[in-house]
Formats: sequence, C-alpha cells, structure tokens
Amino acid sequence: MDLGLDGRVFILTGASRGLGFATAEALVADGAKVVISSRSVEGIGAAVERLGGGDVAEGVVADLTEPGTPQALVELARARWGRLDGALVSVGGPPQGTAAALSDDQWRSAFETVFLGTVRAARTFAAAMPDGGAIGLVLSTSAKSPLHGLGLSNGLRPGLAMVAKDMADEFGPRGIRVLSLLPGRILTDRNRELFAAGGDAEAAEAKATATVPLGRLGEPGEFGRVAAFVLSPVAGYLTGIAIPVDGGALRAL
Repeated sequence: MDLGLDGRVFILTGASRGLGFATAEALVADGAKVVISSRSVEGIGAAVERLGGGDVAEGVVADLTEPGTPQALVELARARWGRLDGALVSVGGPPQGTAAALSDDQWRSAFETVFLGTVRAARTFAAAMPDGGAIGLVLSTSAKSPLHGLGLSNGLRPGLAMVAKDMADEFGPRGIRVLSLLPGRILTDRNRELFAAGGDAEAAEAKATATVPLGRLGEPGEFGRVAAFVLSPVAGYLTGIAIPVDGGALRAL
C-alpha cells in the first residue's frame, strides 16, 4: 500500500532507538523525510546513518523537558525541508516502583518528562502544521490497564490518552488528527531492562510472553509500521483514539 508519504516531513522525538526509530524507518521507507531527536549524543548520529543519511534524516540532541525544544525541532524541519506534516512524540519510560512507594521528587520529575513534555510538544507541533497534519503520542497499554511495578506510567499515561482526545477535538476543525498508540510487550531496550530488573531476564520474558495471545513478543518494526500508517493520509479518518499494538494482550476494550 502506498501511504502517500512521499515528500512529507515528520518530527519524531526519542527516536534514536526503539519504537521511535522503528517508526522513522517505516516513514522513510515510504518516501518521507524525518527530523529525529534524542538525549543521546552518540545514538542520534548513528540513527541518522542507519536511516540513510542526511538526504532523508536530520538528527538533533534535545530534551523535551526543555521548554524551547519543540519549537527548535519545528524550525529545523522548516529550515531543512520547508514544511512539517506530522509528529510522533515519544519519551523514555519512567523509573520502576509502585505508585505509593515513589517519592514526590520522582513524581514531579516524571510529570515534567512524561506528561508536560509530551503536552508541550504536541501543542507546539500542531500549531506549526498545515491543515491535515497528524500527531501520534507513544504511550503504553498502562493507559487502559495497570502494569505491575510501573506506578508512574500507570498514573500518567491515562491522562495523556485523554489529552490526545481533547486535542483531537480542538484541532479537528483544522483537519489535524491526534491519537495515541499503546505498545505492549515489544522487544525494545526498555523492555529488556525491565526483564533484567528482577534478576532473571529469561524467566521474566517467558512470563510476559505467556500473557500474549499471539504467543510471542512484538518486534519494533511491527509497531513502527502501524505508527507510520496512522500518521499517513491513508488513515485520514482516524483521530482521538487509542490503538493498542500488543499482540492482543490488553484485556480491556
């Protein structure tokens, strides 16, 4: 299927690896240009090269907790390719711990990074897009069902899913779509770290796999292709929804 992405320009945050990078790969494969950001100096340069170099990708070291970061990314996209058609907003997962056990400082830090950084980026990107743009927020299945030991994610992701719906209402008259993507157990570095945290990564991975009706964990590319589709013009009537990409593991509707 031709997704109609040829010549379109997208910003992807947290995209030097994992789900953001997989989405950038899918977008570039269909003819798009991308601006990717990451807090990793080493990772961002390697990611640009893996995507095909400067003809198709620009990389910048940036942190969404800095208020000026979203606008700087917009200006880079416009300077390089003269337009902005969509964005994928992804931030790193917050620390582990139950909601009650985490300190005030941990909650404040996670709010600044996971919640406020995402909201600021989404509204800035939407203001810079022409009619017909699209924004995807990378959240988690914790937006619909809590995950054991991830109290910060359980507390903040549902709110962001509702922010996406609110923004979808506000920006809908301009034809700008806003939606959430809810990855489940996908073999990213983040999930490998979570598996290892308990001391027996192999057992933890097997336990996670047993909860997936498809009987396996997902690959980043499987998420990336879904994200590229929903950001594309082909998905022009999808907005305000939360789409699980989890192999059927989520038991809620």
